[in-house]
Order: sequence, then structure tokens, then C-alpha cells
Amino acid sequence: MLTARFTAPAVPKTLVHRPELLARLTAGVQGPLTLINGPAGSGKTVLTAHWAAAGARAPRPPVWLTVEPDDAPGVFWAYVLEALHRGGVELPATVGGPTRAEGVTQSFLVRLAAALADAVQPVVLVLDQFDTAQPPAMTEGLDFVLRHAAGGLRIVLTSRTDSLLPLHRYRAAGEIAEIRHADLRFTHADAEALLGEHRLDLSQDGVRLLMQRTEGWAAGVRLCALAMQRSPDPEAFVRQFAADRTTIADYLLKEVLDAQPPDTQDLLLRVSITDRVHPDLADALTGRDDAARTLAGLARDNAFLEQVDASAWYRLHPLFAEVLRAHLRQRHPGLEQQLHGRAARWLAATGRLTEAVVQAAEAGDWPFAAEQLVDGLAIGRLFTGLEAEQLNRAFAPLPADAPGVAPALVGAAARLVAEDLPGYEDAVRHADSRLSAGSGGAARLSRAFLGVLAGRTTGDAAATERAAADAERLLGELPARRVAAHPEIRALLLGALGVVRLGAGRLDAAEHVLRAAVEACDAGPPADRSTMPETDGTTVRAADPATQHPLSDALGSLALVELVQGRFREAADHARASLAVAERSALPPERRSGAAHLALAGVAVEHGDLPAARSHMQQATAAAGSRPEPVAALHAAVIGTRIAAHEGDGRAALAVLARLRPAATAAPASAWAVDELAVAESAAHLACGDAAAALRALDAVPRGRPEHALARARALLAAGRTGPAARELAALPAEDRLAPPAQQAARHLRAAIAAAQHGPGTAGPGPAGAALQAGAGTEELLRPQELRRPEELRQPDGLRRPPTRSGPPDRRLLREGPRPSPGRGRPVRHHRPGRAADGAPPVVEALSVRETEVLRHAARMLSTDEIAAELYVSANTVKTHLKSIYRKLGVTRRSDAVHRAEDLGLL
Repeated sequence: MLTARFTAPAVPKTLVHRPELLARLTAGVQGPLTLINGPAGSGKTVLTAHWAAAGARAPRPPVWLTVEPDDAPGVFWAYVLEALHRGGVELPATVGGPTRAEGVTQSFLVRLAAALADAVQPVVLVLDQFDTAQPPAMTEGLDFVLRHAAGGLRIVLTSRTDSLLPLHRYRAAGEIAEIRHADLRFTHADAEALLGEHRLDLSQDGVRLLMQRTEGWAAGVRLCALAMQRSPDPEAFVRQFAADRTTIADYLLKEVLDAQPPDTQDLLLRVSITDRVHPDLADALTGRDDAARTLAGLARDNAFLEQVDASAWYRLHPLFAEVLRAHLRQRHPGLEQQLHGRAARWLAATGRLTEAVVQAAEAGDWPFAAEQLVDGLAIGRLFTGLEAEQLNRAFAPLPADAPGVAPALVGAAARLVAEDLPGYEDAVRHADSRLSAGSGGAARLSRAFLGVLAGRTTGDAAATERAAADAERLLGELPARRVAAHPEIRALLLGALGVVRLGAGRLDAAEHVLRAAVEACDAGPPADRSTMPETDGTTVRAADPATQHPLSDALGSLALVELVQGRFREAADHARASLAVAERSALPPERRSGAAHLALAGVAVEHGDLPAARSHMQQATAAAGSRPEPVAALHAAVIGTRIAAHEGDGRAALAVLARLRPAATAAPASAWAVDELAVAESAAHLACGDAAAALRALDAVPRGRPEHALARARALLAAGRTGPAARELAALPAEDRLAPPAQQAARHLRAAIAAAQHGPGTAGPGPAGAALQAGAGTEELLRPQELRRPEELRQPDGLRRPPTRSGPPDRRLLREGPRPSPGRGRPVRHHRPGRAADGAPPVVEALSVRETEVLRHAARMLSTDEIAAELYVSANTVKTHLKSIYRKLGVTRRSDAVHRAEDLGLL
């Protein structure tokens, strides 16, 4: 008798305490059978030894026996009897013992079961390493004794494989407790605790990477910790260690691979070249037909191979796969590349495009890899979809001189994905040199597709329109079923074309094509898809994974179009829908569209909600990255300038323009884009009080747009030149031909000019008023904005505030009148903090624009809730503004604040 077999292994000093598993073990031994099952090194024996050493876990201390794989049945039962004896279990002499090594008699098993049933206290017997290698007679005898001991025997089994005991019967009777591999895996907290025991201080990212590579395998984590103790840089070790060069390799080769028969070893080495393996694929790699049986057996035996989600597929533990691949290269040099090629063709034949591409790339078969994307109309998968990153990684080593048209096109696409425009242009010229009239329709479609997507970066509207026309024609020539299988192609084409048209100022055309892009993402019967409500009568359905990004992008770009058109409610709804798609599909931050946040920032400015506007601008900036597209940079510049100008910070507005103008004009900018920037710059100068600079900014670009004329009128009015300002407005098209924001701005400016000519709050006759009347056709337009009824001011989307496209100076002009240019007329008197003429307390600080708005509404005798509704803010926000107004004006009541402001000329 080997004494060591009766002793539980010593608990390691660097022990990870796992109270939940210990509690499950304690609960399990209240029944007849507890099974702890997991692969080598998963911590089965350590857990059980820790539980046994903890004491008071059962009515009496557990009895320990380590089972050897070559034990004959008679030898096994002799060891069981000795273990019971050493554990203090007194059995009657009549039980007897085995008389031969080959087996025991049934009468012996009956006597043993009867003796255990009569025991005063139940016996807990731990059988460590009890695997299927044991003879069936041994497990049958153990089952007999366990079932007939009447609760007097309770067994704890640890094994790598499922025991030959009839586990299904115990499960059906509720008489088994199981702790499996998934339970034994280390958690993040367990790994941290083990590293702490080894005095290793690893970052959270380092721990996560360690868990990712080891998948919580206890021995793997422990062996890595030991190696890190010897490493000068533990963080670098986790990032860079090669499993085949550590003690992990020795452990896995000896404990797992060498334990298998030669044919199984060969299969494991060959299937290690794939991330997952199907029995038919394994047969293709081995040239045999026994993979189904072998793989099922390996998974059942916990040989570091597991079934994937109850499917026919299997996967190796990543560390084991890494060790096997290194062993394959050592045993069979040159075979790995051939196996990758075989796997690529099997996967392509079964429709698994991404895996086929990855295997072909590993084989260095670039023509075959690229043809899967080009000929399969799947080149869009490089730009969108759950596997886009994986595909781009696969093609990263693609040599520039790889033969064939398909590799050249894929190389150009990869450069475009990487936002490497010079590299793309070189690659696409190389692809053009290989394309010919005889090239297939799929290759020519891929080339047109790239031309459209590149337009988002190049800004070449004419070339983009030509490429889009070619792509549409080629899509019509290809089989409809093939095209329908890849909805991302049309969605990406239309989305890019819409962005290019938006950048050119073709708003109606951009809206039309972006709505078509949203529809293109809706592939599949409605009954199979969850829906999301839209505000324009349409429904956005949950897209195919490959169209999630195009859908989010198209909705965000559509929101920007509607923002520019002044349809703020629709813009906000589509922007929120864009963000909902991104959130629902778990798109990573770098794949999310910043257009939605830009649109929401613009809408927030129109509502006067500057904190929200700034928040959305920050998120849009983060989404754009270091190289924003020109259209995104343009709108970021315009909206960012509005935010700063609305706050009265002209210098900040100019700084925003200076920062974003280079990106907005990196490609040849359209006349519309140049004018948008000029209008934004004029607003920034007006916020600085420099009307002359505002006029210079506008005069530096061609005129022609109503928005330009309105900005010029605003600058002229700020300079005190009411006559030229009135003439600018008179030259505008008829009001019904203007967009809603331009209509509102024109009305506001006419009111401001009338107030400037006849005094604040009036609109009496005068030369400028007559000119305005001649331009407007009715004296009604001369009434100041503040005197018009709310229903007259309400825009189609419900906004009652004047547009803020050029900042807040109009409201200041209505309040104070125009500021003459230097040297012109009499300077306007401005009220500054100081003692009032009536002896009232001084104004300690100037009122903000929003505080002035709140005070103006208070003067109209509106309640707090009514003011909140007018300004689209909460009642608490209004109360906060009122408290600030009281403090600044030195009063304590609303009526006093109104009177004080009137005395100071602020109203």
C-alpha cells in the first residue's frame, strides 16, 4: 500500500480562496454523489484538498484516496478498505476483503454496502482522479455499493472525464452535485487574487489580457504568474509571451497531447490551424473519416477541446492551439501552409466567407483570398459588419505586387478603410492598370464602389457622381440574387453619395439619396425584424449586421441635412434613431457616426440648451477621430462657432474655425461649403463686436445664397448701416421661396432694422421702414419679433425662438440698437455695472443673453412654467436664471427686477 495515496495533497501557499465552490461542495456531500469534472490543471484536486483541509465540512472528516489509472478492481477495493480503516471507519470483520486483483465477488460488495448502511455516521469518500480509464467492473461495483449503502456512503469524484457511473440516473433522482469546467475557471477577481499572492501588481488591462489568453484556466494563470515573477516587465510578458516557449507548453504536451493515441495526436496538430473545426473539415485536413468520433471523445474527455454552443463545431483552448501549431511546425515543416489552403477551400465551398479569407491569407494565396470579396460582391465587408476588423487584419500583409485584379482592388479598399488617401490613390491607379474591358462585372462594380466611397474624403463631387452612376448600372446588370445577398453594397454607396451631395450644398438631392440608403438597409421581411418608430411615416427596421453601420451613418447624415434645412424636430428624431441603431448593434466607438451628435448639437443650440450642445459636440469630435471627413469637419466648425457665438465668446468662436477649417477644406471645398464657413466667421466677428471684420469675411467669398445676404444684412446693421442692411433684405427672394430658418431670420432682421430706425419697441414709418415695406410687401413684417404673436413665430417644427445660425447679435441689436462704426455718428451709450442715477445698488455683473431672455418674458407677466415652455428648458432652470438676475440687479422680487432693468435700458 502506497501511503501517499491516502493523503490529500498539501494546499498551495499561493491559494486562491473560492468560498462559493467550497459551499457547493459542502452542500453536495449531503447527497450520495458529488462530481468535480474539468481538464488537466483546472484546479479540481486543489479545490477538493482545500475543502477537506478546512475541517468540519461533514459529519466526520472525509476519507481520501487517489486512484491510479492502472488499478485492477481487486486492487482498487483493497485500497478503499484501507482508506476507510485509516479514516477511522470501523467495519465488521465479516466484510472481508478482495481475494484476487482481477475483481471482487458480489457478496463482498453486499457485505460492504450493508456495513456502511449500519454506520452511525455517513462516510465521505474522496476518489481523486477517478476517470473513464477505470475498468467497467470497478464503476459498476462502486455504483452498487453507493446505491445500497442507504446514505451511509457519500462519494466525491474528481476526474478529467465523465465517469462511467450512470450519471443520468443520479441526475434524474436529484442525487448528484456537479462542479464543471465552467465553474472551475478563474474569474477576473480570482486571477487578481492569485497575482497578489505572487506579489505581482498587474494593471486591469493586463489582468484582462491574461484572462483572455488563458480563458481562466487555473494552471495557465498560475504558470504565467510564476513566469512573470522572473520577468523584468510583467506587463510586457502578458502582452508578448509565446505559449510554446513557456512551461505551459511542457505541461500541455505531457498532460494532454502525449496522453492521446498517434492518430488523435495527428488530428489535433492538423486542426490547430483553424479557430474552430467541423468534423468534415477535420476529415479534409487529415484525409481520414474518423474525425466525428474522435472530436466528440476529446470534448467529452476535457482534452482542451470543447463543443461550440451545442453545434457540430469544436474549438481548441487558445493556449493549447498555440502550442500545437508550434509543435506542427517542428514535426512537419511546410505542412501548415498546405493545411491553410485546404481549409480555405473547404470553408469557401460551405459559404463561410470570412473564415475562408483568413485561411487563404494565412496560406499566402492572395488571389483566392481577394476573389472571395470581389467576385462574391463582398468588398463592402471591409467597411462594415461584425467581421470587418478581422478581414482587414487578414489583408494587412497583402503585398502591393500580388498578381491579379482582385488583390489590387482589395488593397485599395484596405487603404481607404485606413484613411490613407495617398496610399489609396496609388493602389487604385495600380488596380486601374489591371482592369480591362474584359474584367468581370463584379470587379468593375468594386472599382466604382471604391470611387464613390472615396468621394467622402476627396470631396470630388463630379467624380463621385460618375462612379455612382457606373455602380448603379453595374448593379442592374448583375444577378439580382447575388446583389440582394449583400445589401451593404447599395447602402454604403447611397450613404456616401448623400454625404458628398450634402457637402456640395445639394440638400434636396442629398435627402433623397440618404432616405434611399436607409431603405436599402431594410433587407428582409418585416415579420422577422424588430422595428423602431420614425417621425416621417417610415419605419427603420433592425438591419442585417453588415448594414448596421451604414444605417446609423445614413440616419445621422440625414439628420444633418434636416438641420441645415431648419427641420429641427425631424433632425433630432433621425439623430436619435442613428444613435439607437449604434447602441443596439453594439458598434464600437470608432465605427459610430459622429453626424448624429453634430445634428443634436445643432438642434440644442437652436433650443438654447448650450450644455447639451457642448456635450454632443464633444462626442462628435471623439467619433470623428484625428482625421474627420471634410463634411463632418465643416458642420463641426459651423455648429461649434454657433455655440461659442451664442455664449458671446467671439474669440472662442474664431478659435473653433481656425482649428476645424483646415479639415473642412482639406479637399476642394464646394462654393456652398466655403460660404457656410464665411457666414460662420462673420457671426464669430460679430460676437467680438467687429462688424467690419464680419463684412470682410463675407465679401471674400461669392454671393448668391439667401443665407449670405442675411449674414451681410446682420453685419451691416451691427455697423449702424441700416440703409444697406434694408437693401440686402429687399433683394431677397419672396418669403415663400425661402427655407424656414431664412424666413425667420429675415423677419427678425426687419424688426431689428425698424427698431433701430424708430427706437426699440417701435416700428413706425421712416425711410428704411418704407424700403423694407417695399421689399416685404406688407407693413406686418416691420413689427419687432417680440411683438408678434407666438403662433406667428412658431416654425413648422414647433420652435419659437429666432434662428441662431449667426449667433445672438440680433437680440442685442433689438435691445440696444446698432453700434455705429468708428467715426460714424454718436456712440451708443452702454450700461455698465455701477451706481444708478436713482441711487439703486450697482449692477454687479452684466446679464447673459439667456438671462435677458428670461427677464423679457418675465416682463410679459409669464409664469415660471410658461417661461420654461417658451424657452424649452425646465422650470428649475428658469428659477436658477431668476436668482442670478436678482443677484446681478440687486433686487429680491421679479417685479423689482423688471423695473430695474427698464430703468437701466436693458429691456
